[in-house]
Amino acid sequence: MNEKTLHASAHRLALELPFTEQCWPFGPDCDVFKVGDRMFMLTMTVRGRALVNLKADPQKSLLHQEIYRSIEPGYHMNKKHWITVVPGEDISHELLADLIADSWNLVVDKLPKRDQKRLRPV
Repeated sequence: MNEKTLHASAHRLALELPFTEQCWPFGPDCDVFKVGDRMFMLTMTVRGRALVNLKADPQKSLLHQEIYRSIEPGYHMNKKHWITVVPGEDISHELLADLIADSWNLVVDKLPKRDQKRLRPV
């Protein structure tokens, strides 16, 4: 996935998930995607490089970082619970979709049970 398609694909995939909101609490250069008022994805461009920050299970995070050159520890985030996806040939649309869905689900899992039932489709 290249610089142009990484952000466009990530935005489209995130907004397809139920109850996702896009906002700009850190200014116009950082797109933040939330569910249940909690962040699950941030996109930005740093020094000309597109970045997508996602919540990640710590074990899966380490595995992904070993397998994919384009997955790094979370840029300006808790390195244990966040990953950064950068443009690269090893990032497919399907992989990005899975990573975004995992991030969304990790955030929903931490919400109160009543909110989980409301946010998750049956």
